[in-house]
Amino acid sequence: MLVRGPLSGPDERLSRALVRAVPDSVTERLADFGNVPVAVPVLVLAMAYAVRRSRRWVPALTAGLSMALVPAVIVPLKAWTARPGPLEPWAAGYYPSGHTATAAVAYTAAALLVRPYARRKWPVPLALALAALTAAGLVLRGWHWPLDVLASACLSFLLVLPVARAVSRSTRRSSG
Repeated sequence: MLVRGPLSGPDERLSRALVRAVPDSVTERLADFGNVPVAVPVLVLAMAYAVRRSRRWVPALTAGLSMALVPAVIVPLKAWTARPGPLEPWAAGYYPSGHTATAAVAYTAAALLVRPYARRKWPVPLALALAALTAAGLVLRGWHWPLDVLASACLSFLLVLPVARAVSRSTRRSSG
């Protein structure tokens, strides 16, 4: 088990200070942004919109592949680390957070796909806010340790990079 290390003590202390600091009814709704039935349809709609507007499939397919890689990356890491949860020490598989990764990849990839067609630069900040609210809800509710969501955010950044590159290439081609 890879659950003990120099950051585990501070992580656990921070979690104890934060858990249930906000009513469960609020934090559960925030955590729900990371549910597949909520996040993935947002990405699918953005994929369809981007293909319709640009007539280019590569950025949308890259976004879909990035989303498909979330469970392929997260599930083995959960099994390998077998970290127990803050409120369920008998259960394992909390590190890294799948809900955080789902929210971060789905919303950020969707934002990157629609950003070239937005009049303002709101899509990416909105996506980052939704991912951050999901992570906060998971930690404040006690469903994840702070490092669980931080690790997922870092992994999500790596999964979304190809989407950003594909969108950038597609945008340069269409404007050039």
